[in-house]
Amino acid sequence: MGATSQSVFAVPEYLDPLALEEALANAKNALPVYRQALDKAKSLMDEAFCNQADIRKLIYGRAWIIDQILCSIWNRFDWPHKDKLALVAVGGYGRGELHPYSDVDILILTDGVDAETFSDTISAFLTLLWDIKLDIGSSVRSIDECYEASRNDITIATNLIESRTLTGNPDLQINMYQRVTSEEAWSDKEFFKAKLEEQNQRHEKTNDTAYNLEPNLKNSPGGLRDIQTIGWVAKRHFGATYLHDLVHHGFLTDSELDTLNKGELYLWTLRYALHMISKRREDRLLFDHQRSLAKFFDYKDQDSGLAVEQFMSKYYRVAKAMSGFNDMLLQYFDEIILRRSDKPRIEPLNNRFKIHDDYLEAAYDSVFEHHPFALMELFVLLAQNPQIKGVRASTIRLIREHRHLIDDEFRNDLRNTSLFMELLRSREGVSTQLRRMNRYGILGRYLPEFGQVVGQMQHDLFHIYTVDAHTLKVIQMMRQFRHESMQEHFPLAHRIINQLPKIELLYIAGLYHDIAKGRGGDHSELGADDVIQFCKRHHIGKWDTHLLAWLVKNHLKMSMTAQRRDISDPEVINQFAHEVRDIIHLNYLYVLTVADINATNHTLWNSWRATLLRQLYTETKRALRRGLENPINKEDRIEQLQQEAMIMLNQMQMDVAAVHTFWEMLGDEYFLREDATNIAWHTQAILGHGERPLPLILVQKTSYRLYEGATEIFIYADDLPQLFPATVAALDQLHLNVLDARIIPTDNGRTLNTYTVLSEDNKPLPDNPEYLTRIQTALTEELDDPDDFPEIIQRRVPRVLKLFAIPTSVNLSNDPSTHQTVLEVFTSDRPGLLARLGRIFVDFNISVRKAKISNVGERVEDFFFITDATGQPISDPDLCERLQHTICEKLDEHIQHSN
Repeated sequence: MGATSQSVFAVPEYLDPLALEEALANAKNALPVYRQALDKAKSLMDEAFCNQADIRKLIYGRAWIIDQILCSIWNRFDWPHKDKLALVAVGGYGRGELHPYSDVDILILTDGVDAETFSDTISAFLTLLWDIKLDIGSSVRSIDECYEASRNDITIATNLIESRTLTGNPDLQINMYQRVTSEEAWSDKEFFKAKLEEQNQRHEKTNDTAYNLEPNLKNSPGGLRDIQTIGWVAKRHFGATYLHDLVHHGFLTDSELDTLNKGELYLWTLRYALHMISKRREDRLLFDHQRSLAKFFDYKDQDSGLAVEQFMSKYYRVAKAMSGFNDMLLQYFDEIILRRSDKPRIEPLNNRFKIHDDYLEAAYDSVFEHHPFALMELFVLLAQNPQIKGVRASTIRLIREHRHLIDDEFRNDLRNTSLFMELLRSREGVSTQLRRMNRYGILGRYLPEFGQVVGQMQHDLFHIYTVDAHTLKVIQMMRQFRHESMQEHFPLAHRIINQLPKIELLYIAGLYHDIAKGRGGDHSELGADDVIQFCKRHHIGKWDTHLLAWLVKNHLKMSMTAQRRDISDPEVINQFAHEVRDIIHLNYLYVLTVADINATNHTLWNSWRATLLRQLYTETKRALRRGLENPINKEDRIEQLQQEAMIMLNQMQMDVAAVHTFWEMLGDEYFLREDATNIAWHTQAILGHGERPLPLILVQKTSYRLYEGATEIFIYADDLPQLFPATVAALDQLHLNVLDARIIPTDNGRTLNTYTVLSEDNKPLPDNPEYLTRIQTALTEELDDPDDFPEIIQRRVPRVLKLFAIPTSVNLSNDPSTHQTVLEVFTSDRPGLLARLGRIFVDFNISVRKAKISNVGERVEDFFFITDATGQPISDPDLCERLQHTICEKLDEHIQHSN
């Protein structure tokens, strides 16, 4: 953090100044004497390093050696106006720290002397330094020039703060230091903000993670620059010279100082070895250097991992700890420097936490001791209150001091498991808070299996992050898929993720998909076992548990199938569809796969992979919708949904026996296509409707994220052939655009229909009870006699849809398992589409038994399960051909002639 006294780490055993001067006096040419002295010193220091000498003695000792050489050479020249000159060490050399191949940064400081008067001497001086193979970085400036340069460049200002006089007039360096550290040059606030921005930019260049597989010892998060940044700010604000000065100022505890010192010395040791092995100034831990360093530090290959992986794991853990200290101390500095004159704004949040100047703070120092669950609650509060910028440094310290409280009892406490699930279900901040939990050492303690992969690398060119960094990046990608801004780059992932029934299950799959790496054996199999234990501890339902175990076990299946199999072969598609079994598993697997690829290595995602995965997804979904869908663990899913819905119905004080009697008439498909909230809503309304005449029509805002802002219209009616055509025509007359339709017949001759709608210009319906009641009334009047078919109104097709119109295609096939005909319609979306299809069904005397409506951008992929008037599949080839022709003709004509 600052230079020690030059004499503290004097190393006469490596360089004897008196012997050097004696050799120079007897030599005709000084050049080989200096070279020999430097080479001998380096050789002796490298030997000492290999024998585990104190790294501080070597780093500070090398600076002392260079001091002796530079002063000796300086004194060989006859400097004009000698009292107005000073040779000053700046930057890292100014701190008194030099690694084997570090730059030697010097400043020739002048005072009121024209530099031209000694330009020849400077040239000769620098030439000699270069000739003896020193990597010199030099500048010649007056005190005024130093002041102006420092004002314009924070890097120059920082280098000049780290300065000390080697020889010459010492008053010049003192005066220069006072000028460049004055409020006129950089105020405390300006300097702190500039260094913080400099650090942020440096981190961005390394993807804001210490866990790149070829990290930079200086510039990556948790590297030496982060420690130096603390020092620079402390020196500028407090005048602190050493790290231990921060203990006196109350910013570090003695134990924290010890950890920080050990971390810095460890990074110094790696950097010294890296320079020595690479034989040049090198700060990147490149793969070939990693192997050499692992061998140098005597790591051995083991069953648990390669030597190089063990070596890098140690580095990553140290870097993580250093990054945590940097985070905490810069937060302290933010409070003392940027906010010292502000009147604190304190707002109580609950009994355990408060908001202090937009940062979360513990209400009292013993909060975690008295309430250990607050260690988990803190991150939930941060996610639920996005206006909070972060955690106060004092609270970060309390977290670090109390994280040992996370033990098996803590992990199995219902309060903590509930809080963790609440975090995963949060609308905002999930990936941010998981990363924060990892940074503070909480996540790896709460999930010990995750703790095992913290800092674990995979020594290849495919994975560019450690396992824990990759895992958290997977969840970050998943969160980004939800946003409208990602729709252009990941259109299918964006659409799917917003219709997943429980998005938190996707995040859990992301957390566990690679969690067993490095243990030996199949990490997918072992990870599936781990996630089952997680589910038991977090009281996750039986079917959801099966889904998660399946996803973790098969997380590589989709990418391998897409890239290694011929997905144009129907047999490959059918085989994959049989393995996936249902669309819910397919949807979760697709998003997990895309996130996994993008979080492994950003260069892996390209149009080729995107097209393959999209084709595999689309063809598999089509196969499943045509009749291959056979949900995995169907009985468990139905049981879980019924249990979740019953909890809600019990709160409504519904008759349990009546509920079960009603559910027995619904059939499996209903429970497989609805969520628990809708099941409870429908059940309560239908049982409450009693024996009153049908149809029963309900209207509410949809609970599906895909159609956020849309409205659901639920219709419970007698199962009549004309019901679907009459319904969609009536919705068309109400100027409503149908986004989705779910039609499910029951065992008692009724049908449950759910239509998700927006206005005709695709905007949410007014949140007006009277308006919604008018919709309810209008539908009731139209559907009390479905044979009285409403007139289809003429509505304008938007210009963009006409420009990008897709020719309609129709496929017909008979499904032997259901004894129904599957009608597939692929066409452009447009207002009134379903109403026109409904009119065609009426004209052909066709009954719609089920419907699956799907919009993909401007394209619709609608599946109808239909029969003829007698309830039989449509088997007449001529009738099938006429039906296909009519649908294509009418729908394409509608697009072409719309005005």
